[in-house]
Amino acid sequence: MTKICLTGSSGFVGSRLLYELKQVTTFQVAGLCRRLPHGRDCSGLHAMGDLQEADLSTPLSGVDVLIHAAARAHIMKDEVADPLAEYRRVNVEGTLNLACQAVAAGVKRFVFISSIGVNGNISTRPFRVDDQPNPAEPYAQSKWEAEQGLMKLAAETSMEVVIIRPPLVYGPDAPGNFGSLVRWIEKGVPLPLGAIHNKRSLVGIDNLVDLIIHCLDHPAAANQVFLAGDGEDISTAELLRGVGRAMGKPARLIPVPAGLLQFGATLLGRKAMAQRLLGSLQVDISKTRELLDWKPPYTVEEGLRRCFERSN
Repeated sequence: MTKICLTGSSGFVGSRLLYELKQVTTFQVAGLCRRLPHGRDCSGLHAMGDLQEADLSTPLSGVDVLIHAAARAHIMKDEVADPLAEYRRVNVEGTLNLACQAVAAGVKRFVFISSIGVNGNISTRPFRVDDQPNPAEPYAQSKWEAEQGLMKLAAETSMEVVIIRPPLVYGPDAPGNFGSLVRWIEKGVPLPLGAIHNKRSLVGIDNLVDLIIHCLDHPAAANQVFLAGDGEDISTAELLRGVGRAMGKPARLIPVPAGLLQFGATLLGRKAMAQRLLGSLQVDISKTRELLDWKPPYTVEEGLRRCFERSN
């Protein structure tokens, strides 16, 4: 029986991962979250408070693998005076506090859910795992600093570290940009994105969860960094049409030149959002495929369809 502890277990990725881990009879799973969510089933969940201050010696006792999915994630309208300092407090200090306690508790493997933003937020060719990191935003910078701290700890101790960098994760009730796209299509809002021919790598929640579980005990995963993805690159327009087909609703797309949209977004102070919708971000997952002998279980089309199946 492998004892697993999962942080961020009430979040978008964490809740789905916790569900799938519980289906494996050889796993004993405990979920940690900052505070217990209201109005939801909290069985198997334990509140840990702030990561950077928490004493986790009790929940980590006897744990074989710790999956760290908790983080201060993208906040579009951040109201703190120093966003980078706040990201560092949670994502760097909190992660390393957790990792040091994991070492003390004898945890064998630490799986860290990072971000493709460590590589950058726009690509001229598919990002590779050995590219020079180029985090362009405070969130990604904090993830990169946490990665460095974890790898240093791995070099100094017997605890193995596995780092996974996913691009945009989509799935049922996904937050962020994907959730916004779904709401626009659901409302039948005409979108000026019909002429966008960029290339974006995405990862469906079920593909990401499968990869994480694959990394729990694979010998070749020890002290490695992996990029995640569905293995297909699509444009924003193709994504919207795919979401529409999966929902059974038409995506009402108007062909407006990308340059004009970029200009308008800059004038309106929405340059970052425009970059995510108009720019390219491709990921090369060949190392993930070859070293782990892994392939994404679902295509993009299947992943989008599963977004709107309410089986659980």
